[in-house]
Amino acid sequence: MDLRITVLAENSVVVPFNVIGEHGFSAFVEMPGYNFLFDTGQGKALVNNALALKKDLSSIKFLYLSHGHYDHVGGMAELLKIKSPIKTYAHPDMFAERYWFKGGVKKSIGVPFRKDYLESLGADFEFTKDFKELEKNVFSSGEVERKTDFERIDKEMKVINKDGELVQDEIWDDFSMAIDTSKGLVVILGCAHAGIVNILNHFIKKTGKKEIYAVIGGTHLGFATDEQIDKTLEVIDKYNIQKLGASHCTGLTVSAKLYNSLKDRFFFAGAGSVLEV
Repeated sequence: MDLRITVLAENSVVVPFNVIGEHGFSAFVEMPGYNFLFDTGQGKALVNNALALKKDLSSIKFLYLSHGHYDHVGGMAELLKIKSPIKTYAHPDMFAERYWFKGGVKKSIGVPFRKDYLESLGADFEFTKDFKELEKNVFSSGEVERKTDFERIDKEMKVINKDGELVQDEIWDDFSMAIDTSKGLVVILGCAHAGIVNILNHFIKKTGKKEIYAVIGGTHLGFATDEQIDKTLEVIDKYNIQKLGASHCTGLTVSAKLYNSLKDRFFFAGAGSVLEV
């Protein structure tokens, strides 16, 4: 086994016993010799589902955070009660003050904890904007260049800038991970705010690989046009992706479209699902 990825938190569940769903994402990743956690979900499902799925959170070597939204980092306080101190990889913008703003309604969607509070619990942050090999064959995307003309940041995503103004959030801290295995790259997405095609192209360029074996996580295609979905499917074929596990911000409608196009290459990556290489 090169790796095993078990989804601990996601909008839906795919196993019937004791696992709960929540809007968010978290994955427990097992590598030869060590484990780590990718995101923590909102925090309501993480510990419950880890126990139900028999994944030991105290065993993780590090925590990797895809970006500073509540539904990906909200479980940090609960995690730190179980594993502390813990090396935590993140972008320096993670604690930006963020909102979802639409129709006069403003919702806070940033990290629900102060940085110093999490540090007091044992979070040992390592902030970077750059592509980096965290462990052998385990790569953090760093900031992803936005090159496609069909993948755009949601207009509803806002952030408070240095002048105290509410402006468009470009979500430059949107990180993803690639793990090089005997079958090719396996890419883990948090929300893919940078655009799944941009992310896949980024990893191909940075790692020098020509194919991607599997992709799992939030694709952000739930907000996509038909054109974007079609162009994404073209790239999935281009890189010969054999498994696409759609989660979280993909949405049920788009997941159904992806299944109808990809058939056996597609799976619903709800809480309890496992990808093994």
